[in-house]
Amino acid sequence: MPDSTHPAILSQARAHDAWQAHLRLGFAWRDGVSRLVERTHSGPLRVQKPLYPEGGAVCHAIIIHPPGGVVGGDQLAVDATVGEGAHAFLTSPGAAKWYRANGHVSGQHIVLRAGSGATIEWLPQESIFFNQACVRLRHEVELAANANYIGCDIVCLGRSAAGEIFNQGSIAQQVQIRRGGKLLWWEQGMLAAGGPLMASPLGLAGHTVCATLIAVGRPLAAAVLAALREIEVPVGAVFGATHMKSLVVVRLLCGDSEAARRIMLAAWLLLRPAMLGRDAVVPRIWNT
Repeated sequence: MPDSTHPAILSQARAHDAWQAHLRLGFAWRDGVSRLVERTHSGPLRVQKPLYPEGGAVCHAIIIHPPGGVVGGDQLAVDATVGEGAHAFLTSPGAAKWYRANGHVSGQHIVLRAGSGATIEWLPQESIFFNQACVRLRHEVELAANANYIGCDIVCLGRSAAGEIFNQGSIAQQVQIRRGGKLLWWEQGMLAAGGPLMASPLGLAGHTVCATLIAVGRPLAAAVLAALREIEVPVGAVFGATHMKSLVVVRLLCGDSEAARRIMLAAWLLLRPAMLGRDAVVPRIWNT
């Protein structure tokens, strides 16, 4: 029996039937606990029950996309607001899979907000872009003047383990982060499969995995920044960490998604206690 989740079968079955999915989450600090107080959705986006592996101070929410993959034309949106003093940790149960476009553009729009003294962490697992995917990604973060944020994005181009090369399609990304109404980070770009940025030293330099972690919080001590820069990376990988006042950016180019996950985890283990004032507790879902 053929695999019904294979992109070719999905594309044939749903060539004119795109999913529009939206998930809205709200978190609030009540009775000494960060509580999930709003959970509304339309289309195939869900969140499991709130989890508290760190105690009541941090609410963990696992966002699930039941179809298991995004086909051309699908549009996903997540809107999460963390109220004053609360702490929300958002992740996913596995890699996101972006299948071929079939003439339609897929998209994802993430909007994250954190109120006074609040913290939001956006740490999904990696995204795999199949050959011929055509995707537009927007990520917006709005923080109060004393709110905190950590977000990570791991992009994998093609299925290198299967010998697939990302030589058709495109990925457009836009990221903006504001704190206290001031713009801290703005980045946008378009990566055309097979285009010059794939090989250019100003782009991916021939690598197929790109990972970025951005943290906003307390000023970072020089010793922590030095430790970040000492994280071991594979031979041939490109890795760096930049500190700009209340913002730290960690970046990696390599050819191995497992290595990227390991390195971004090592960075998070250093940055979370240093910038958020809370020990890093690795979610169990990351080990399954």
